[in-house]
Amino acid sequence: MTKFPIDEEALRTLAGLLEETGLSEIEVAEGERRLRVARHAAPVVQAALPPAQALPVQPAAALPAAGAPAPAAGPAEGTVSSPMVGTAYLAPEPGAATFVSVGGRVEKGQTLMIIEAMKVMNALPAPHAGTVKEILIQDGQPVEFGEPLMVIG
Repeated sequence: MTKFPIDEEALRTLAGLLEETGLSEIEVAEGERRLRVARHAAPVVQAALPPAQALPVQPAAALPAAGAPAPAAGPAEGTVSSPMVGTAYLAPEPGAATFVSVGGRVEKGQTLMIIEAMKVMNALPAPHAGTVKEILIQDGQPVEFGEPLMVIG
């Protein structure tokens, strides 16, 4: 394997992207060269998970009447949003107890759930201590970047 000089500017750029996006690792490749940057501030949980199952269909909420202004509601205070696109799991493995439950107390840094992104299990830590007021997703649900996942008050 031929060694190549490290591109410090690219390394700093990738590290900055990790910080901005909240991802735990990023890798780029150009030809035979690969550059991978990883940070493990929160433990990465590796678990064998079953394929996502179909979720029950929820009835649609009543839509506002035509011409009525839509409420300008932002995320509730204490909302924890997804830092990445992936699949959210509320337990470390199938059949295990969930990391947290509604009404439960959490400490800052405690694992709330894991989000699988590109076959990597990323632990989602609590941004602050509090009580879990609401869990807004179901186990095994696909989530988008910025999607509200949970409310901690």
